[in-house]
Amino acid sequence: MTAMIMAFRPKDRIQQDAEPIALIYRSMGTHAAEEVVNRALGELALTMSGIAQLVKARNMSDLARQLRRLDRMAVQLGLVSLGGVASDAQACLDSGDFTAFSAVWARLVRVAEVSLATEIGALDQQI
Repeated sequence: MTAMIMAFRPKDRIQQDAEPIALIYRSMGTHAAEEVVNRALGELALTMSGIAQLVKARNMSDLARQLRRLDRMAVQLGLVSLGGVASDAQACLDSGDFTAFSAVWARLVRVAEVSLATEIGALDQQI
């Protein structure tokens, strides 16, 4: 009997809400809005990087707070999927389920990469 090994390649559906960014552009004008949104995306990327460093160092003491921050920042930018997965990761930590956290963490990294690339690409098209 020959064993078959299947490699699964997770594919997440990324949900975004364009309204928060559209509201920023309507209320501030193009130039000011670009600066604010770019700064916010940079802060979001730095927050994600900081979270990755905490996970790598297995420093769980500040991780839940940083995941809540990531969730809030993502929602403010309309990155619905990213905020939701950050919230899921925090729930895993809160329940003490580190096995589930590992799986959700892998998903969070994938969703963050796609969300940030998609959002930056959308901003480039507006310019």
